[in-house]
Amino acid sequence: MSDTDEMIHEDALPGHESALEPKPQWQPRYPGSGRLKDKVALITGADSGIGRAVAALYAREGADVAILYLLEDDDAAETKRIVEAEGRRAITIRADVGSKKMCERAVEQVIEAFGRLDVLVNNAGEQHPDEDIRDISEEQLRRTFQTNIFGMFFMVQAALPHLGKGSAIVNCTSVTMYQGSKELLDYSATKGAITAFTRSLSENLVEKGIRVNAVAPGPIWTPLNPMGGANPEKLETFGETTPMGRPGQPNEVAPAFLFLACEDSSYMSGQVLHPNGGTIVNG
Repeated sequence: MSDTDEMIHEDALPGHESALEPKPQWQPRYPGSGRLKDKVALITGADSGIGRAVAALYAREGADVAILYLLEDDDAAETKRIVEAEGRRAITIRADVGSKKMCERAVEQVIEAFGRLDVLVNNAGEQHPDEDIRDISEEQLRRTFQTNIFGMFFMVQAALPHLGKGSAIVNCTSVTMYQGSKELLDYSATKGAITAFTRSLSENLVEKGIRVNAVAPGPIWTPLNPMGGANPEKLETFGETTPMGRPGQPNEVAPAFLFLACEDSSYMSGQVLHPNGGTIVNG
C-alpha cells in the first residue's frame, strides 16, 4: 500500500495557497538573529498559511526545516525553496498526520536527513463549517478529530524518543477554543482538546526539560478558510469582527511560534499565546 493510498482525506482540503487571492503574507519582517541556529524543526501543515510563515521565519533564525504536508506538492515545493533561499536545508514529507504509521515514517525521514530533532510544531488542521449540528456526519466528526488532535498525539509519540533537554513542542489551537464558534462545532471542540493536551503534556514532559506551549490564532488569511467551506459573503467580511477590524496575516502569527520554540521563552511551558487581532480571552 502506498502512502497516498493510506491518506485519510479525499476532499480538497487544505487547499492550494497558489490559488488564493490576495496572497497571504508569509515573509519574515526582520533580519534573523540566530535564535534557532543549527536546530532542526519539523512543522506539520508547513506547505502554506501559518505553517509556511513559521518555516520561513525558523529558517531565517538558523533552523533546518522538515516540511510535512498533505497533498499540495506545489505549495510544499515553494516552502522548500523559501527555506533554502534563507541558506538552510529543507525536506518535504507528504503524509497525513491522522495516520500513526505515517507520522512514525515522517519522523524517521527527519532523523535520516538531519540526524536530530529539536522543535516539533503541530500546526496541521482542518475545519468544516456547519450551521446545524445534525449536518455534521460521523465521517466528518471522526476525520476532524483524527487530523486536529489524534495527529498531535501521533506526532509527539513518534518524535519524543528524539527530543531532549531544551527541545520544544508548539501546538496550534485557536481563538474558537476560548470564544466558541457556532458554525465550527467539531473544529472548536478539537481546539479545546488541543489546549488541554498542551497543558497536560507540559506537565508530563517538563521534568525532561522539554517545553510544551501553544498558539491560538484568531482569523488568519490562509487557504484553510476559503477552502474550508466559508461562503463568499463571509470571506468578504472575514476578520472584521476583531477589535482591529481585519484578518491577520501568517507572518503576524509566526513570531509567536518562534518565541515559544527558542530560548527567549525558556521559563514558559503549558502556556498559550494569542495573536488574534485584539480579542480579549481568558487564556
